[in-house]
Amino acid sequence: MNQLMLVNNEQKLERYNFRSNGFLDFSLSVELNRTVYAAVHVVVDPLRQKNPFSAESAIDWDSTLAYREYLWGMGFKVAEAMDTSQRGMGLNWNASRELIQRSLALSKTIPGADLACGAGTDQLLDLSNLSMDDVKAAYIEQIETVEAAGGRVILMASRALAKVAKSSDDYISLYSELIRGCQNPVILHWLGEMFDPQLSGYWGSSDVAKNMQTVLSIIAENEGKVEGIKISLLEKEYEFTLRRALPKSVKMYTGDDFNYPELIEGDGEYYSHALLGIFDPIAPVAAKALEQLAKGNNVQYRALMEPTIALSRKIFETPTQYYKAGVVFLAWLNGHQQHFCMVAGIQSARSISHYCEVFRLADAAGIFKDPELACKRMRCWLQLHGIDQ
Repeated sequence: MNQLMLVNNEQKLERYNFRSNGFLDFSLSVELNRTVYAAVHVVVDPLRQKNPFSAESAIDWDSTLAYREYLWGMGFKVAEAMDTSQRGMGLNWNASRELIQRSLALSKTIPGADLACGAGTDQLLDLSNLSMDDVKAAYIEQIETVEAAGGRVILMASRALAKVAKSSDDYISLYSELIRGCQNPVILHWLGEMFDPQLSGYWGSSDVAKNMQTVLSIIAENEGKVEGIKISLLEKEYEFTLRRALPKSVKMYTGDDFNYPELIEGDGEYYSHALLGIFDPIAPVAAKALEQLAKGNNVQYRALMEPTIALSRKIFETPTQYYKAGVVFLAWLNGHQQHFCMVAGIQSARSISHYCEVFRLADAAGIFKDPELACKRMRCWLQLHGIDQ
């Protein structure tokens, strides 16, 4: 039996009995009836890192790309160079551009591999004295980079636009122009301020209802060029309201890492597709659940998916923007990378008790493929932090 000494929520040590049995590799037996994108992390190369907190990060390209191939093999699409990849939190535009180009090149060699790529304005480092034209030019540069490599665009929320836009009309005008200029239909990206405090007031208001009308206006003007919209506000009622109002040709992509199983399953009339960061660490379990949903076995879908909710809510707890740390921690424990180091040293943003609870909940959700490896690495990590085993 694998036993470990973990820190509990009262910051005290307690013995924990690991219970997962592991699992074999998984591949789909049916076509999914939901479109599902996994927003994916990047793996750094700690041996080449010179200054972990600098703007330039050394990326382990082999491990980073292998993880995308792993997700494609289970039927997921990849949402590339999004906030899960630490855009705006350590991964700069130069590294993001190379990530996009490398991932798109790899996808062309793998049958069935599909991805869409984030295009934003994060090359604008100084947000003072910007104009709407500056924001537009930055968006266009990134859109052209994605399209030149043969990719489809996810229009990411922009800190720069949140800074310079004076009203909802500015958002409607700029987004409409950008969408019309794209070669293929785009996915819009509504990221709440809990994920990025600098996006407060995005779409021109602090009133979610008003912002929904702004978004719907943009979609109505460009319906044929909008594949869907991702909404990440962590309030399922907002998603219920918006998806009922969308044109039938436009997909609702849930970005709600608190309530995704219910939103994906739907209510019999409406349902959501998904573009989620939590799919990165829970991919094998989520793929099995989505397969059951496609087979019409909703009971088994819920039985597989519901144990992951507590894990996701822990990983995405306040301050939510540090959720990437839990994602990468689990990738390391599951053997997808050889270390627990992150871009900009973000692994230091969560506490020992947080990581211990993530470990417990991941065990309960059944996401560990190799229990011996997971426990061995967890013991080493605990001992590094002064917790004898």
